[in-house]
Amino acid sequence: MDVIYTALKSQPSKPAKRWRVTLLVALLSMLPMAAWANWWCSWAPWWFGCGDVVDGCGTGLTEVTGFGSNPGNLKMCMHVPNDLAAPRPLVVALHGCTQQASDYDDETGWRKYADKHQFALLLPQQEQANNGNKCFNWFELGDIQRDHGEAMSIRQMIDRMKEDVDIDSEQVYVTGLSAGGGMTAVMLATYPELFAGGAIIAGIPYRCATNLGEALGECGVSLSHQLARMKDLSPDEWGDLVRNASGHDGPFPRVSIWQGSDDTTVNPNDQVELVDQWANVHGIDQTPDIEDTIDGYTHKVYEDDTGDARVETVLINGMGHGAPINPGGGDDQCGTIAPFILDVGTCSSFHIMKFWGLESQ
Repeated sequence: MDVIYTALKSQPSKPAKRWRVTLLVALLSMLPMAAWANWWCSWAPWWFGCGDVVDGCGTGLTEVTGFGSNPGNLKMCMHVPNDLAAPRPLVVALHGCTQQASDYDDETGWRKYADKHQFALLLPQQEQANNGNKCFNWFELGDIQRDHGEAMSIRQMIDRMKEDVDIDSEQVYVTGLSAGGGMTAVMLATYPELFAGGAIIAGIPYRCATNLGEALGECGVSLSHQLARMKDLSPDEWGDLVRNASGHDGPFPRVSIWQGSDDTTVNPNDQVELVDQWANVHGIDQTPDIEDTIDGYTHKVYEDDTGDARVETVLINGMGHGAPINPGGGDDQCGTIAPFILDVGTCSSFHIMKFWGLESQ
């Protein structure tokens, strides 16, 4: 809200302001009511009526307070399996817009796998005071820099988990959907030394935007059912944004990147740019070393000189905007259908966990 207010306030004339309002109304008029909720609110969270106020962390999760200065004003929610042996891995899971922490544990299967494979689960939760539609602010400069804002708050939560649960520092992972995917890229870039791996679902490359206008205009994020423009930087340019975020000289976390081919909220080209960014960071090229399928969907693996998989992609043909699930009782099945949690016959959480090596825990 403050970003939009500031932008409007800085306009030099009333005609210019009227032009902005006219354009905004025109964009809204193009959207049916259901689409307004699903698309406009997802990326214009300050708009009246977007998001619901939620108290606490929701059913089945434990809220933790006093975990640090919390400059991003986030809520800390966690699930720790009973009789968790120490030290154990930690998975940080970041929900998407309009969601909360409790929408992203059972629904995506992460809670099932935490219990089965004995790792702790941290689910940071956005506050509506920060973002009216509860999106993590992956596009706000004050939230995407090391030791600032929301990125710092999540770092402090991880530190608290290490203190309280005896986490294995060599096995900390982060994943997220949509805006949570964008914030996953932020965490991997700003604190690469903290993470062994990450997974970005329908997300955006790190520092694609540093303000809302840039996010909506140049990062493949759409206000309608029409694909939006995604900037095309060189691999070196994308990689430099990550390298300059922390000063870390390696090693960097391995990254799994998932995308729906029919996603009109986040342009599928974002996946291509994410590969450019993270392959470059790892010092490898953008030509896959392995091409096969996962449950019938295109799967590509990018290896380093030792044959170690550093980046993988999965493109879900026919899927829109959401996290892929495959409800059922099998080991490789997970999830419950919900908004932006989509049954497409494959459980992304299982395959991400496998890519990280957690399924053998």
